[in-house]
Amino acid sequence: MAELQEVQITEEKPLLPGQTPEVAKEAELAARILLDQGQTHSVETPYGPITFTVYGTPKPKRPAILTYHDVGLNYKSCFQPLFQFADMQEIIQNFVRVHVDAPGMEEGAPVFPLGYQYPSLDQLADMIPCILQYLNFFTIIGVGVGAGAYVLSRYALTHPDTVEGLVLINIDPNAKGWMDWAAHKLTGLTSSIPEMILGHLFSQEELSGNSELIQKYRNIITHAPNLENIELYWNSYNNRRDLNFERGSDITLKCPVMLVVGDQAPHEDAVVECNSKLDPTQTSFLKMADSGGQPQLTQPGKLTEAFKYFLQGMGYMASSCMTRLSRSRTASLTSAASLDGNRSRSRTLSQSSESGPLPSGPPGHTMEVSC
Repeated sequence: MAELQEVQITEEKPLLPGQTPEVAKEAELAARILLDQGQTHSVETPYGPITFTVYGTPKPKRPAILTYHDVGLNYKSCFQPLFQFADMQEIIQNFVRVHVDAPGMEEGAPVFPLGYQYPSLDQLADMIPCILQYLNFFTIIGVGVGAGAYVLSRYALTHPDTVEGLVLINIDPNAKGWMDWAAHKLTGLTSSIPEMILGHLFSQEELSGNSELIQKYRNIITHAPNLENIELYWNSYNNRRDLNFERGSDITLKCPVMLVVGDQAPHEDAVVECNSKLDPTQTSFLKMADSGGQPQLTQPGKLTEAFKYFLQGMGYMASSCMTRLSRSRTASLTSAASLDGNRSRSRTLSQSSESGPLPSGPPGHTMEVSC
């Protein structure tokens, strides 16, 4: 009987006809580089096409980070400083990102024809399932600013099972009242659309200071080739419905939420009110000093650090490297965690330029923190 010999078989990926292993490896590397640089897609929805850009590859059992920008911006001008920040790289290596551009806001977008009916913010939220279905993604962690924060909140109300967490910057969940409408109309008589949008994005102190950042964004909005489209998005934002958040009711955000606003920002009062209406055991409130109206542009380091804590509280990135500010607070955070026992606790983070310890407190109570 012939002697049997053990042969080890190595599984290999099938090659295309005529394709050598070297060519296949180069193709795989090129595809990965393309994903890291971002792939832009457009998908049809019941309310028209929507464009989004995907970075990275999906990670098993991890949600995608999905962003939605504010009025007057697109995903690059709204989020690029944050996601290109050095300490953010550890986060984006662990999650695939989907950056959504509101209709007509993407780079090179043609101007909509006269009489075009721009989607309402509720309809913009209803476009998100088409994106997730196209990408075959099941859950997201949403990061939204201003109008984008509203859109993601509306989506989370109607699709709670697909949202694992929300970071909402400058959210105003309330519809405009009569006084707001009167003020808006009067402002419209004396100010141009770009100036009104700038007043929405930045504080009066920032606009008066006319810093390099303000000059840059004034130039972006004033000379935008799709300014007519921006005005349509602006009108939809000003016609938003009340989200009707109510603490203890069914109309609330069921996932962990981090509310963020800059001190002296135009939306500070609205974000504070929103915080009072959400579940305190699921909500963190971060008021950032020296950040103006757009914390993701002016304080990407502090926001990145807070985002890391937020993800760790959700059970992700447990072994994440801590930033310099994080290391100085390790003992305080450990003390607070030992009192907690779980990740569902409410805390208010009020950031200033000085670093200080994180005081501990009983679970379920709001803690004022200076850091």
